[in-house]
Amino acid sequence: MVDRGENIRAAAEAYPTFAAHLQVAYDDSVSTTTARTPRAQDDGGRFTRWVPLPSEATLRRLAVASLLTQGGIIVTGGAVRLTDSGLGCPDWPHCTSGSIAATPEMGLHGAIEFGNRLLTFVLGLVAAAMLVAVVRTLSSDRARRDLLVPSVFLLCVIPAQAVIGGITVWTDLNPWVVMFHFLVSAVLVGVATVLVRRAARPARMAPARVGHPWLERLAVLVLAATAAVVYLGAVVTGSGPHAGDPEARRTGLDVAVVTQLHGDAVLLLVGLSIGLYFTARALGSPGRSAAAAAVLVAVEFAQGLIGVVQYRLELPELLVGLHMLGAAAMVFAAVDAWYATRWLPSVQPVR
Repeated sequence: MVDRGENIRAAAEAYPTFAAHLQVAYDDSVSTTTARTPRAQDDGGRFTRWVPLPSEATLRRLAVASLLTQGGIIVTGGAVRLTDSGLGCPDWPHCTSGSIAATPEMGLHGAIEFGNRLLTFVLGLVAAAMLVAVVRTLSSDRARRDLLVPSVFLLCVIPAQAVIGGITVWTDLNPWVVMFHFLVSAVLVGVATVLVRRAARPARMAPARVGHPWLERLAVLVLAATAAVVYLGAVVTGSGPHAGDPEARRTGLDVAVVTQLHGDAVLLLVGLSIGLYFTARALGSPGRSAAAAAVLVAVEFAQGLIGVVQYRLELPELLVGLHMLGAAAMVFAAVDAWYATRWLPSVQPVR
């Protein structure tokens, strides 16, 4: 490659005046390129330079906070329904005409529903903090681009969830809208699980694949069966009592029939999960695959026990609430089991 400085020196000997101008132009181009380099490296951090660079431990804590808040609002949303507070605030986005907040005249139901609405802001703040922290790393030497998509997804869907919640109020707790509201929260728990697992691995280190395609395919089947179980469980809930308001309508489906379908799906899920565990063991328990499958089976048995007991006791509120918490735990465990069959764990340095 010919050096541009040598060309300038050669031109200077033949054309002194022209070479002088050429040297000035060359110096300007070098200084301009040098000045632009830091700006080019400021990939995504231009709007977050005022934020201190988060440590890896901070990113992990924010990811766990995202998971806990997403699971927590499923429980609090269940509390709204189980206390017949679904229309405690009869309007949205205002709680009632002329007041954005619950008034003393609205009593306990209004306070419970409005409190659950306020938790949406907590979810939004946690998701926003997570996204800002991730974007801040993009201008550093340990950019976490692997955390960007799930962080953006969580932050974007939370406002949409608030709107869906408003639609449930506008439709007087239409059971299908309420179901959709819950199912979106279940998806967010799954995405937050992926976020937690990705945040646990070191920055700029691509994880190694487990390398057993059939094990991964079986985990996908488990994930699909989990989705079916959660959906049918929501249909059972929408067909039975605890509608969120004494006047709210139900789906009109036969509770016994949909409960049987739900139970059959649970048996299929448990069978697939046990198969996943023993398949992982037969392959030498690569990574966390066998351990994650064992956790999933344990969660399923606990969730199934709660489900049978609550059905026998005619759906007491406390057990129904525990069953909703179990649904969130089952989504977490199923997504985690799938993730464990796909990627080997990485050792995370302490920072």
